[in-house]
Amino acid sequence: MDGEGETLYDQLGGEEGLRVLVARFYELMDRLPEAQGIRDLHPADLSGSADKLYKFLSGFFGGPSLYVSEFGHPRLRARHLPFPIGVSERDQWVLCMETALQEVVGSVALRSTLSSYFQRTADHMRNTDV
Repeated sequence: MDGEGETLYDQLGGEEGLRVLVARFYELMDRLPEAQGIRDLHPADLSGSADKLYKFLSGFFGGPSLYVSEFGHPRLRARHLPFPIGVSERDQWVLCMETALQEVVGSVALRSTLSSYFQRTADHMRNTDV
């Protein structure tokens, strides 16, 4: 399968593949000392955060629009404004996601596409220069 004509959601393996990626991302955030800064911005129980990220990415990557159905328009930047997100927090988030992508996504082309999206989005979430 070359992925041509398939959504990113399909290329990731649908619900199961996306859930594996999101779960690994949050496991890394929870365990990597280098990610402590962003881990501290999250609740003790990461299951709600993981569920929201899964639902958002599902729709964004061409699968079911679960997030929009439940919460409305994502307004990503606005929803993240209460949290100080600078270069360090951006880089910690990207570290966790890049590591998860490397571990979970076998296709180099798909990893590259997803990596570009995540890096741009993480940079867009910055709301402080600190």
